[in-house]
Amino acid sequence: MQKSVLCLLMFLMTCVVSAQDNVSLLLDHHFVAGESPLPELHEDELKSDSLQGSQGEKLSKDTTLVENLMKEAHKHLGARYRLGSKGPNTFDCSGFTSYVFKQQGGMNIGGSSRDQYARNIPIKREKLQPGDLVFFTSSNSGKNVGHVGLVTDYDPATKVFSFIHATRSAGITISKSNESIYARSYIGARRVQQLSL
Repeated sequence: MQKSVLCLLMFLMTCVVSAQDNVSLLLDHHFVAGESPLPELHEDELKSDSLQGSQGEKLSKDTTLVENLMKEAHKHLGARYRLGSKGPNTFDCSGFTSYVFKQQGGMNIGGSSRDQYARNIPIKREKLQPGDLVFFTSSNSGKNVGHVGLVTDYDPATKVFSFIHATRSAGITISKSNESIYARSYIGARRVQQLSL
């Protein structure tokens, strides 16, 4: 039984790596052509109530992996912000999220917040879970993705989530989605493929 589960996991990881390579090629093409690779999707446009695999089965998260992600993320609370930095001592927002995932078996979720938004699985706000990525506009991004954080907690009754992220003013910190700056700039959420297995 363990052998077949291990074989299945290895097969699925191979599929994910292959799919990510194809997305990277597509993104590279769009950037070279000067086009935006980002879909103009917002959470209310997402139609699926739950993630489903290719055979229609519901997908759930690996709780040990999520716990490890949370431990890694929280280890960096208070670390300083530096634009373009990807750790381990200083971070920008996407550098922080990519670093945290990379520490868990080398998972590559994308380098920039826009890349992370484009690469990963769209989910509705009501389906948020710890380990999901949340995206926001920024002062420099217009209506496009400009900031990313990692969900640490979600309250389904209030639809408020907490997230850990890198900010210019506080470095690595935890914020809530109902803070005015984040409430008005929220774009949507994504789930990393490996957390959907």
